[in-house]
Amino acid sequence: MTVMTSPAPQSLAQKIISRAAGLASTSVGEIVTCTVDMAMFHDSSGPRRLKPMLAEIGAQIWDKSKVVLVMDHYVPEQDDASRKIVRIARDWARDEALPHVYDSQGICHVVVPQHGHIQPGMLCVGGDSHSPTGGAFGAYMFGVGSTEMLGVVSTGQIWLRVPETIALDWSGRLAKGVSAKDMMLHLLARFGMNGARYQAVEFCGEAVRALSMEERMTLCNMSAEMGAQTGLIAADNVTRGWLEAKQHKAFKETSFDKLRTNGSECLQSDAGSFTEQHHFDASTLAPQVAAPHSPANTRAVTDYNRVAINTAYIGACTGAKIDDLRFAAQVLRGKRTAKGVRLLVAPASKQDQDLAASDGTLQALLDAGCELLPNSCGACAGYGSRFAEHEVVISTTARNFKGRMGPASTQVYLASPYTVAASALTGCITDPREVLA
Repeated sequence: MTVMTSPAPQSLAQKIISRAAGLASTSVGEIVTCTVDMAMFHDSSGPRRLKPMLAEIGAQIWDKSKVVLVMDHYVPEQDDASRKIVRIARDWARDEALPHVYDSQGICHVVVPQHGHIQPGMLCVGGDSHSPTGGAFGAYMFGVGSTEMLGVVSTGQIWLRVPETIALDWSGRLAKGVSAKDMMLHLLARFGMNGARYQAVEFCGEAVRALSMEERMTLCNMSAEMGAQTGLIAADNVTRGWLEAKQHKAFKETSFDKLRTNGSECLQSDAGSFTEQHHFDASTLAPQVAAPHSPANTRAVTDYNRVAINTAYIGACTGAKIDDLRFAAQVLRGKRTAKGVRLLVAPASKQDQDLAASDGTLQALLDAGCELLPNSCGACAGYGSRFAEHEVVISTTARNFKGRMGPASTQVYLASPYTVAASALTGCITDPREVLA
């Protein structure tokens, strides 16, 4: 007599990995070899390292149509070292005739999905630690170092250990003046910088489903701060609508209906597939602020009442997308920044800056006294607008490690665009709900 056993529940992470490995299912802890759907790298992580390594082993790029190069870290060039790095990237892109190159168009984690290179169900790698941003689209995307990227670029494959999945379930809805950045900072205070080491984190629940794609990107991006290999949000109608609005040819060719396995939906985790599940109520969440020098050093904004600041910085892939700019404009419209406070705004992409210009968001920021900076990683990567000795900065960036954005004496607080904008108005860390009220 044959005993039929039901297949073990599969998480979204397992389903995507299984598909990439050509398997019906996978088990947590199993080591598999996956075919990579897309590899992204930038001017800092890419050509200057990959070009000599490929030459040394006599290898070629496995599939140029699946490689994306973004110049975002060292642009605009400000010294001889940055000019050399960017020149290497541009020359290599020309010599290799790479079809997908985005030069000074914005930050890779924003530009790549905006141009249709990430689709639900894909397995992607990126030469940057914040590559899990792609998980907002229901793709499994994670960061790799130069040696791993060499293997991907030359073979189109990568091995990985199937991770456990931690579910972070958010009920309720966020209050006005509270955003995904606050959700993520709260999670970092709860779990710490390595609370999900090598695991997959899946964000779910009513509050997550209510978020825009830009807000979902913020959540998945900062799963890297938790030590997770990737952050994931199951694709849904919000995902579909965003991709359709961009009129991506790639989306039309890889429709949701095609992403099925044996007739079952592969874009959702099965019940019982999570290793851990934690529940949070978004409706009770207050704006959060991370004090120097760790994103996990987070408490409610009211705990930092009236800490004086010199600079408010709205930039980076976690804090200057179109929704982030609109959040800041809601606070700043019709007002001026406090005397002696610099408000710096570096839109995450040219596309987002153009959108902000077309709907009045950018003008509201300029009228409030902001200084507009280039569409690049900028201060977040410690390049360009670095801050001064003992300067106190409140920033929308993902990290505030000592010495990252200026000298060791620079004090960087992390917060949402709402909170950064409100603080620019008063000259001290301020609860944005007070202004919005």
